[in-house]
Amino acid sequence: MFEQPAKATNAGRLGQKRGVGRGVGPGEGRRCLTLALLPFFALSAAGYEIDPYTNRDVDVADSLVVLDAKVNEALDGIAESWDERPSESGLILAVYRTLGGIHWVDKLERWAVNSDAVAKVPNSRRESIISDFPLHAGRVAAIFGFGPTINVGGVYVGTDKIGHFFSQGRKFYRRYRRLGDEERAARWSVVTETGLFGRLTTGVLSNADLVANYEGYLFYRGLLHDGVVGGKPALFRWQQGGLVRQRDFTWRDHVNEFWDEALNPNAYSPALRPFAERRLLRLCEDFAARPERYQVADAERLFARYRHVGVLDTSWLAPANYLPTHCPERASAGL
Repeated sequence: MFEQPAKATNAGRLGQKRGVGRGVGPGEGRRCLTLALLPFFALSAAGYEIDPYTNRDVDVADSLVVLDAKVNEALDGIAESWDERPSESGLILAVYRTLGGIHWVDKLERWAVNSDAVAKVPNSRRESIISDFPLHAGRVAAIFGFGPTINVGGVYVGTDKIGHFFSQGRKFYRRYRRLGDEERAARWSVVTETGLFGRLTTGVLSNADLVANYEGYLFYRGLLHDGVVGGKPALFRWQQGGLVRQRDFTWRDHVNEFWDEALNPNAYSPALRPFAERRLLRLCEDFAARPERYQVADAERLFARYRHVGVLDTSWLAPANYLPTHCPERASAGL
């Protein structure tokens, strides 16, 4: 299980507050440098870049059971060590600190990237989709590498979506509690994705990121509230001042085809769209060999489910729609 985070003491909190408003100290220069470089590194705050296309025809073992067990183990650890009075905010923070985190890559995301228990789709920078993009659109991959693509319940998912689920999902729920309105909270999630983590810095808006953010919000809301996740009971309940887990968590309740950036394509700026289309045309042979890997069973229902959180209709760029009409043109042109 992940190491349980140390609790912040009142003295520590007071110490942090006293630092506000003081003159420039030894750490201030580093903080200023971080702010100056923020536009360059912004996307990495949401995790590594993902390539959902390359080697998509390769069969990869399903990691659903492994990832379910890891989350449930972490949730049990939180419940067993709970020694405070009931607090939804405290529980949310404990879950976030255990499975999420403030670093470039969240804790469970990092574990999935590094663990041999989680099978990955083989990839490299040279053969990836990023190799066709200009530097400013692929700079995070150039510096930090790729977040692997994994199989979760039959869906090919970038490991960065785990980070979105636990970190951005928490922010989404905090906005919902403050604003009291899901659509208003969703609009802020879109602002985050189009600004700090998305199109403002790279020219790319990830629909799948927005979906993972929303499902993370439902996860946090369903920690203590019944009926939020598929009509199921809450994950936890308070009992005699303690915390009891009353059902299992499973990624199957949250992950669907719209977590897959190939099936729920990114929205690209006009400058980057030709690069994306060019990369799609390299998939013609793979698509012809395994067209089922590019199909969405119920795209209209999923789009209706997530439209209110800012997901854009990019279905024309989905391989199942784009390639059948463009691959023959490519062949006839002798490309």
